[in-house]
Amino acid sequence: MNNQKRAEEIAVERVQLLSPLLVEGLNPAKLREIKAHLCQTHGVSDRTLRRYLEKYRQSGFAGLKPQGKGRKTTEAITPELLEQAILLRREVPSRSVAQIIQILEWEGKAHVGELKRSTLQEHLAKRGYSTRQMRMYADSSSAARRFQCQHRHQLVQSDIKFGPYLPIGPNGSKKQVYLVCFIDDATRYVLHAAFYPTLDQIIVEDCFRMAIQKCGLMEAVYFDNGSQYRTKWMKRTCSKLGIRLLYARPYPQRQKAR
Repeated sequence: MNNQKRAEEIAVERVQLLSPLLVEGLNPAKLREIKAHLCQTHGVSDRTLRRYLEKYRQSGFAGLKPQGKGRKTTEAITPELLEQAILLRREVPSRSVAQIIQILEWEGKAHVGELKRSTLQEHLAKRGYSTRQMRMYADSSSAARRFQCQHRHQLVQSDIKFGPYLPIGPNGSKKQVYLVCFIDDATRYVLHAAFYPTLDQIIVEDCFRMAIQKCGLMEAVYFDNGSQYRTKWMKRTCSKLGIRLLYARPYPQRQKAR
């Protein structure tokens, strides 16, 4: 693949796909369950997952970069055909990608073999209509539970809080500052925390960098769905460092209220 930037983006996506399988101590039964879920959700085969895992364990992040020309996904499906697929998914959210493709072929809207499962799944996910995304918004039965990791650096959490107004603006005018904090889940030890004069992704990047420099790499990080955390930089950095990147479930009710 001659586009190095795109190769890195694909490697980041593959690391995030493999993330649930990289947890230490998984028993064979749980491993099979996670693999089956990933195959169903992302439209990939078990063989593909095994191949990705082998490459990642051998060469890390670099091993997941596509070689050669790579596969074309941006032009593999027309906008009209994608809209038809979205309508079918919205009509019955539990429909699998394979079923959507079959219906489109039966109705003559797609030629037999024209659509690939992985390609359609990728486009549906980008539009917010993957199986996992649809299930996430439909599931309201999950109860909140307390959890805490057993060992330090297994999981690190972060959040942003509004701070006080300080005289740091032009001519001593008061300006609000924002607190960013990275804290270890098991020990509640603060790896790094700092106040910043702006509210953008740069403050999270800086605080995350300082936390790693002071305390070393962690196994996983857990963030909310704020735009400061859901960035390409964060995905790329965690993928290259071998850190599992986890996000909290969004709250559709709260989003609608806004």
